[in-house]
Amino acid sequence: MPHSIFVSDLHLAPERPHINEVFFDLAGGAASRAASLYVLGDLFEYWVGDDDLDDPFNAAVAKSLEGLAARGVAVYFMHGNRDFLIGKKFAERSGARLLADPTPLVLHGVRTLLMHGDTLCTDDVEYQKFRAYARDPKFQAEFLAQPITARKERVGELRAINEQAKQAKAAEIMDVAPAAVEAALREHGYPRLIHGHTHRPARHVHVVDGHECERWVLNDWYERGGYLRCDAGGCTAVWL
Repeated sequence: MPHSIFVSDLHLAPERPHINEVFFDLAGGAASRAASLYVLGDLFEYWVGDDDLDDPFNAAVAKSLEGLAARGVAVYFMHGNRDFLIGKKFAERSGARLLADPTPLVLHGVRTLLMHGDTLCTDDVEYQKFRAYARDPKFQAEFLAQPITARKERVGELRAINEQAKQAKAAEIMDVAPAAVEAALREHGYPRLIHGHTHRPARHVHVVDGHECERWVLNDWYERGGYLRCDAGGCTAVWL
């Protein structure tokens, strides 16, 4: 039966060899038998620009996705909060098609809404301010004009600041806001919703305006890998 695979929050990086191998195994195995692979953000721990594609690790990840595309698997990529600077060059090298956030589609006969998930965390006001700043074209142009080494140093500083800030936040603030989820489902006609970002894998059911809506939260790959498999019969979480 034709099926699709969804992953997010892999946070691939050279210093995480075990998880990297799990990803390469997925690309060479289960994903190669799927009709499509959707990466809903944070494929990489960080991304400083497409001009870093010649880095051996980055090139290896792009090549693994390109191999899937060459075998006829439709590969899709949506930006996350760690790799929002991925652009057309990465898409061309990897054979992936860039998706807007959010993206509504009909998936194996079911209306489905795809998101990274960070825009649903509206109670985290500080993060939403940072997100707006980081997505500003002027900021991105100024950042990308710097040497790669300087960009990597700045990303390291921001990651340290972010980790420190997270320690001071209540856990529920960093989760999705129910009102934001309901608003997204309502706006797009009460579809099934698939997203990542929160690192809280689960299946939820929301009743919005009398409509029962399914929400799948994808797992992160910090401890182990996993994906969501969807076909005409529904969706199933699979751990690797």
